[in-house]
Amino acid sequence: MTGRQGFTLIEVLVAVTVLGIGILGLVGSSALVTRMIGRGRHTTMAVQIAQERLETLRQRALSTATPCTALAAGTQTAVTRGQTETWTIGPVAAARTLSASVTYNVANGTRTVALNTIIRCE
Repeated sequence: MTGRQGFTLIEVLVAVTVLGIGILGLVGSSALVTRMIGRGRHTTMAVQIAQERLETLRQRALSTATPCTALAAGTQTAVTRGQTETWTIGPVAAARTLSASVTYNVANGTRTVALNTIIRCE
């Protein structure tokens, strides 16, 4: 019996095939991860815009001697950093509801992020 060293042609072909399948799987998942990161970036920006709007409304409401008198009830819309934001101020009461929503474009349509809060007006 003689000692043989090395790999056979079949072993090399099987190894190359398995390696190729693994690389294709990595490429597919990296594309998915890239899309998810992009979607997360848009969602994060939309949430920041809505939070900033609610904080601005809260500051304006509490800036007067009688809280909430600086806010008029109703709905307004604006475009901020390329995203459409809409905010609603509830009617005058002991507590007022503030709502802010931001709509942004995605590949297959639009998405909306909505935040709500209540401020005391006493």
